[in-house]
Amino acid sequence: MVVAGVLAGAAALAMLTGGGAAPAGSTAAGSAPARHAPGRSASGAGAGAHAGVYWQHVQARFAPPTAFIPPSAVTYDMKLVPAASPIEVEQYADPSGTRVTARLAGLKPGHAFGMRVHTRPCGSTPGAAGPRYRRGTDSRKPGPGDEVRLDFTTDAKGAATVTTRRSWNFRPGGAGSVVIDGVRGGAADPVACFTVPFGPLAGPAT
Repeated sequence: MVVAGVLAGAAALAMLTGGGAAPAGSTAAGSAPARHAPGRSASGAGAGAHAGVYWQHVQARFAPPTAFIPPSAVTYDMKLVPAASPIEVEQYADPSGTRVTARLAGLKPGHAFGMRVHTRPCGSTPGAAGPRYRRGTDSRKPGPGDEVRLDFTTDAKGAATVTTRRSWNFRPGGAGSVVIDGVRGGAADPVACFTVPFGPLAGPAT
């Protein structure tokens, strides 16, 4: 489910209801969205006082690539990321930059995972998500600050929450998923993928 909020002056956009006031239980765009337990629904969009603020909340449960309906959250290794494990991702951005938060549950307990934003949506194979998203670096070699890294270690119940902040925004249409690696620290070992339509934003998009 995708729930996005976009500030446009003081007008409220209710993405799921076709407009009007934000429904009960919704979160006002322009402030950090309320947290929701993985697997539960968020709702609505709101209004705020500042233009150029964007947020979205996306959630799903992992399924194997052979599922009858192509899943938005795909597990390629069900020992590390079991089917039906929930994931949710929130993006909050304004002209000063972007904050991405991921919450997961049901994964292998006590395991160190890597996670990066990638350029394309997930598919039946790990390569469908394309390369890691990197902001424009001109001629210099990209560094850790040029990617959105969300490495995490699950607790004894297989849950984790991780947040990363960057002082830049995604290029419109440039980022389409988060890919989970089975090892932490940047090695490419994809074990799962979640399609996230990261929003085009005002500000220093790179």
